[in-house]
Amino acid sequence: MEFDFYKYQGAGNDFVFLDNFSGKYDDLTLTQIERLCDRRSGIGGDGLIKIDKSVDWDFNMDYYNSDGSKSFCGNGARCAVRFVHDLLLKKDSYTFNAIDGVHKGRFFGTNISIDMHNIDEIEKINENTFVLNTGSPHYIQFHDKVEQFDIVSFGQKIRYSERFKMEGINVNAVQILSDNELFIRTYERGVEDETLACGTGIAAAVIAFAEKQNREGDAKIQVKAMGGNLAVSFHAYDEGRYKSIKLIGPAEFVYKGTIDV
Repeated sequence: MEFDFYKYQGAGNDFVFLDNFSGKYDDLTLTQIERLCDRRSGIGGDGLIKIDKSVDWDFNMDYYNSDGSKSFCGNGARCAVRFVHDLLLKKDSYTFNAIDGVHKGRFFGTNISIDMHNIDEIEKINENTFVLNTGSPHYIQFHDKVEQFDIVSFGQKIRYSERFKMEGINVNAVQILSDNELFIRTYERGVEDETLACGTGIAAAVIAFAEKQNREGDAKIQVKAMGGNLAVSFHAYDEGRYKSIKLIGPAEFVYKGTIDV
């Protein structure tokens, strides 16, 4: 089958996009997804995003990890807003449906923000380790020196542990640079390797950081990832509850083409 594809990336997190407003790719198979995302025999990407027509919203975001598994993807969502704006609809903001529900995306100059769902459940394993779900499940652990950290070995150890091996979990090593800045590295389930950035992981790290510091009120935290810089704003209230969470950062077109799979 011949695919007309588009490649987008957000802070190094890269995705294959398919315009499915016409329904052309309704019967997309797992084998095709894996091939399209393969960096040697296909296009290459951390995931594939099929943009479907929606009756109620501007579009439906159908996201797949590179192994064909499904989840929500924050950077993928920001790239989806850019993709739809570039090809299909010209608006300042978009409301769309994803696997975890409805989200809103907005343009802020060259950046795009995505509204994340509220967080009111955080598991604190110890002072430096947290587990929470920001559309995808994340294991957050704070470390002093993240740049030299072996994130793949650590990520595999946690992701395939007895507790998490069935459903999997994304694993993040986070370094506190200041009261308003973090550095993060992420091992992603579904990719089963380190990715240059992870939107839901960055959001989870910021919320875990706020929990660790007992933050209250409005805040905006800058986050450095291996592939670029993002930010997360939020409102903390009522001892461990978070709302108005926004993931903010760049989303860029890379190239387009046609491939026969």
